[in-house]
Amino acid sequence: MLAIIGGTGLATLPILEVTHRQVVRTPYGDPSCALTFGRIGHENVVFLARHGYGHSLAPHEINYRANIWALHDQGVRGIISLGSAGGIRHDMSPGTLVVPDDIIDYTWGRKHTFFEGLDRPVVHVDFTRPFSETLRQRLLAAGSTANVPVLDGGVYACAQGPRLESRAEIRKFERDGCDIVGMTGMPEATLAREFDLPYAMLNFVVNWAAGVQDSQTSVSFPSDLQQVGVDRVHALLACLFSS
Repeated sequence: MLAIIGGTGLATLPILEVTHRQVVRTPYGDPSCALTFGRIGHENVVFLARHGYGHSLAPHEINYRANIWALHDQGVRGIISLGSAGGIRHDMSPGTLVVPDDIIDYTWGRKHTFFEGLDRPVVHVDFTRPFSETLRQRLLAAGSTANVPVLDGGVYACAQGPRLESRAEIRKFERDGCDIVGMTGMPEATLAREFDLPYAMLNFVVNWAAGVQDSQTSVSFPSDLQQVGVDRVHALLACLFSS
């Protein structure tokens, strides 16, 4: 059973045939919301709305440890993370779907490991390749089968939020080699790695990042493009789980 974590614009998953919901308690507090179990196509899936059902949790307020612990406790064999992003690279334009292959963490103050406290050993997990190549290739193949264009690879900059970035910050991210920017990829990816859970991201670009292209003076969230991204994500996932 795979888990899907839905981000902004994806707090619900209409293509999921729901069987039941389950409240899970964890040693790290409560997850963002109850887990939703069901089927997409031929596969069982568990879904978690990262920001809560009412989108009430800002990126820095999310209990990432509780979310990942809860999914691991249910025996999932991998996690697909869905989220919106701002485009930095010239071909990462609004409406584009991206399956990144690397990440840079610019967040601070978030609980980012399960290995802390006097009763826990110090553990240094290997994070050379943050994302599962097997899951990445499944997402890319599903996009091809569903005739949904998906860009293969890219560096995801994880900003602190909840505010959007300044032009100077985006220029710094670009100099660092980042291609898209979001707020929720970390510490989610690290925590999944600590549980040895395969993890991959599918991001839809909703706008240009600050100072890029038509976001020179402000960043907007065009609802029509957001809906395009959501529809493409649903089409890709439907194909992923029906193959």
